[in-house]
Amino acid sequence: MAEIIDGKKVSAQMREQIKSETEELYQKYGVRPGLAVIIVGDDPASKVYVSNKEKACAQVGYYSEVYRLPEATEMDELLALVDRLNKDEKINGILCQLPLPKHLDEEQVILKISPEKDVDAFHPMNTGKIMIGDYDFLPCTPAGVMKLIESTGTDITGKECVVVGRSNIVGKPQAMLLLQKNGTVTVCHSKTRNLKEVTSRADILVVAIGKADFIGADMVKEGAVVIDVGMNRKADGKLTGDVDFESVSKKAAYITPVPGGVGPMTITMLLQNTLTAAKKQLKIL
Repeated sequence: MAEIIDGKKVSAQMREQIKSETEELYQKYGVRPGLAVIIVGDDPASKVYVSNKEKACAQVGYYSEVYRLPEATEMDELLALVDRLNKDEKINGILCQLPLPKHLDEEQVILKISPEKDVDAFHPMNTGKIMIGDYDFLPCTPAGVMKLIESTGTDITGKECVVVGRSNIVGKPQAMLLLQKNGTVTVCHSKTRNLKEVTSRADILVVAIGKADFIGADMVKEGAVVIDVGMNRKADGKLTGDVDFESVSKKAAYITPVPGGVGPMTITMLLQNTLTAAKKQLKIL
């Protein structure tokens, strides 16, 4: 039976460290890391995420601002707000909650956020830095996944690593981070042939495709580390991941639950990025 990788526990330990460093920063420089979050419209999931980010900032002693803009907000208004926040010295990190309403161009907004304040690490400059292994920030979910793998004591060097999903937000950066830790990495997607054969070779399997219970025990190697990034809601309202937890947990060595696995880590890594941004802007890192 697999050992459960407790994302809440790993996240709580990291937040204590972040809180301690934040207090030290305040005592030495009179500065608290500042995060600005922008949300446009009334998407229920986005509202929950933003609320959780607000609470997390308060928990570790950050300064935070939340801009709740109406659905009808125009592009020039949104870009003007980002521009103002880019120039605001109290704000070290800027995050625009995605998805945006359809009439707004997400790419333009990402490009407008200063790379030094891009704590989501979505700006092309930051994604390019990840490619060459010389980065300031990492995308929050892949960075959280790496911390969870690390918490198991697994050495990634030389391991067969399979990432299922190739999104710019999770799959692609996840592959790069595993590669930088000397894993032998395969990225699978909807066009991959013989998917079961590929996933069954994985010593470390990371799944991020948005299909409930898609990965079954027959697709997993005995003793694998299985990280489930998926978050799907079933017809009965229950949350489930992309991995069939019930069957796979009998075969894997380590597995993340949904909820309580990768989810808590994503916001924690956002806090970490904001602290890094504050230190870099103060020129102490």
